[in-house]
Amino acid sequence: MEKETVDNTPLLSPIKEKTPSSSSSSSSSSSFLVSATKSVIKYLICIIFIGWAGFIFLEPEESVNELMSKWINLTRGNPLGTAGSIFMLYSAPILIIAFLAIAYLLVSGEDHIPEKKSTKYPSFRLWTFPVIIKGPFGVVSATELIGIVLFSAYVIFAIYNYTMRALASPSHHHLDRRIFMLEILGLRFGGIGLMCMAFLFLPVSRGSVLLRYIDIPFEHATRYHVWLGHLTMALFTIHGLLYCVAWAMDGRLVEELIQWKDIGVANLPGVIALIAGLFMWVTSLPGVRTWNFELFFYTHQLYIIFVVFLALHVGDFVFTMAAGGIFLFILDRFLRFCQSRRTVKVVSSRCLPCGTVELVLSKPPNLRYNALSFIFLQIRELSWLQWHPFSVSSSPLDGKNHLAVLIKVLGKWTENLRDRITDADEPKDLSVKTITASVEGPYGHEVPYHLMYENLILVAGGIGLSPFLAILSDVLHRAREGKPCRPRNILVVWAVKKSNELPLLSSIDMESICPSFSDKVNINVDIYVTRESDPPLEEGHVYKPIKSSMCPMPSDFGMSVLVGTGDNFWSGLYVISSTVGFVILLVLLYIFYINPYGVYKWWYKGLLFVICMVASVVIFGGFVVALWHFCEQRSSVKEKSNDSVKGDHKIEQNGFMAHKSSIQDSSVAKSIVTRYGSRPNFKEIFESMSENWGHVDVGVLVCGPPTLQESVANEIRAHSMIRQRHYPIFHFHSHSFDL
Repeated sequence: MEKETVDNTPLLSPIKEKTPSSSSSSSSSSSFLVSATKSVIKYLICIIFIGWAGFIFLEPEESVNELMSKWINLTRGNPLGTAGSIFMLYSAPILIIAFLAIAYLLVSGEDHIPEKKSTKYPSFRLWTFPVIIKGPFGVVSATELIGIVLFSAYVIFAIYNYTMRALASPSHHHLDRRIFMLEILGLRFGGIGLMCMAFLFLPVSRGSVLLRYIDIPFEHATRYHVWLGHLTMALFTIHGLLYCVAWAMDGRLVEELIQWKDIGVANLPGVIALIAGLFMWVTSLPGVRTWNFELFFYTHQLYIIFVVFLALHVGDFVFTMAAGGIFLFILDRFLRFCQSRRTVKVVSSRCLPCGTVELVLSKPPNLRYNALSFIFLQIRELSWLQWHPFSVSSSPLDGKNHLAVLIKVLGKWTENLRDRITDADEPKDLSVKTITASVEGPYGHEVPYHLMYENLILVAGGIGLSPFLAILSDVLHRAREGKPCRPRNILVVWAVKKSNELPLLSSIDMESICPSFSDKVNINVDIYVTRESDPPLEEGHVYKPIKSSMCPMPSDFGMSVLVGTGDNFWSGLYVISSTVGFVILLVLLYIFYINPYGVYKWWYKGLLFVICMVASVVIFGGFVVALWHFCEQRSSVKEKSNDSVKGDHKIEQNGFMAHKSSIQDSSVAKSIVTRYGSRPNFKEIFESMSENWGHVDVGVLVCGPPTLQESVANEIRAHSMIRQRHYPIFHFHSHSFDL
């Protein structure tokens, strides 16, 4: 049975055309110079990356391997010797690309708004066209499929070439040859795994300048880390098994497993590294991770053991093959550690009838984020170890001193948080009102891609509405303030299980943000209550009032700006100074210690290499972080004095909370269509929008469970296959976090 409640307000409101403002000639010339500089940097990055990736891909070829040997002999005279030669081939290119990416971000400036396309006709984009819908990879775009094919081709190509070269080697005794083949293939599988490991740590560097440059947020890049992790550990496992079988056939298995020699590969550290990797791999499998997330989280901290003992296993010059990506991860990890030391108290909190918790956190005015950002949150009163990711539900234009998140109660941690907030209303113990948080982030897209489209379809499941509330607020603020804003038609499709989740819409009051907003942007909300056949108010049900608490918060307790996605100058200086410091420490180490004293132990040199990586970040990067923190403190004091004079902090806080109202009073209800006992029919929705919007680009943003993403992606793919020429092109974007 399906019942529908529809307000009499027309769904499609007239939209007034906005006259674009003209720019001055000086700004045009400056814009041309910036555009030209960005293009040059892009070309340089493309050339270096293609050359680097091409070399790695073709390295298994004997001819390329010979060229590499000639390069090592030619450059062996550098202070680092063979390690320096290999470092320049494998790790230096990715670090140079990081430097160029920093330059690109500095030239681009802080406010990244998508440029308007030169053509008026819509077009397909590989990265927004879903190709694979179901399977082990989830929803895969055409660009992602190309990446999967290239990695698979590299592994197959490398295994084939190494096997052929091993078979072509001089023959041995029958048993000896089998052992030789197993050992040589084990060696090659380990080498291929090391090449995959060169990319493994790049996607999990949350504030990485590389992710910012290619505009892939950490929540999306995590899936690439998962894919690479499975591939890398599979290769390393085969590497270990082949050696174990060979040693067992030769009767020296135990002897080899506990062997730790000075010159050459030390086996025991490799065994320890593999065991640590296997623990991480097994506990990261979907079934285990879902069953016990804490087990997955804590065992993943074994990556420290894995990396250190890998360096001990292979020595310095082999470890340099994967050192670039690992170094960038260490940079990000240290900066996250510094940012998380700051305690952030909650400005206000409230608990909605469905149990969802809203927290408003204090932040400094110069900490930027966009409407699709997310943060990692730790509540010290609940746990000192647990960090949880949450999408930001507020727009950066809601207020310069605040940031809001919506948290659905799903487990013990969130239950305790809800209980603590509801207990804060009790006047018995005033100390309960204090909620001390630590925050890492915000992270997210460098470019707010919801501003790329004039037409948007936002598909949410349950708490997945949270980032879309931020998008709606951002669009309305921009429309009111006359800032660049392309969206003109927005359809929100929201599926919930029960009607007690509907008060989530109370987190935004469109009319208070932008009076008469329907004259500027067309916003419609379709709600599907899937597990109720009738509106609850018809049965006499009344929503419980929202419980909230508020604690005045001085600006001293705002979030720290020490984040990789923060100030481009300071974050760039941090990366550059740490990298230069790393090279300086290595050169000094080899000139004044390793070379004069004849240090020859592979495992020891590998350990010194890792120590230099960490020390350079702590010493050189730490110095920049200290300066960054000092400047932040001065800026905070200045801002606080200005606020005390003007009273801006109080005004903004009141204004921020003024946008929060009950759903019954919000003007959002005027454009709502609520259907009970049914689910969204995306085929009908897309066909209807095709008729209404015509031949345009439509951005489809999905935030919800995998089944919802698959349904939307499947319909977009089907529509793209049979679409008529005058129909829109739908572009798929997912916004969901899943470690």
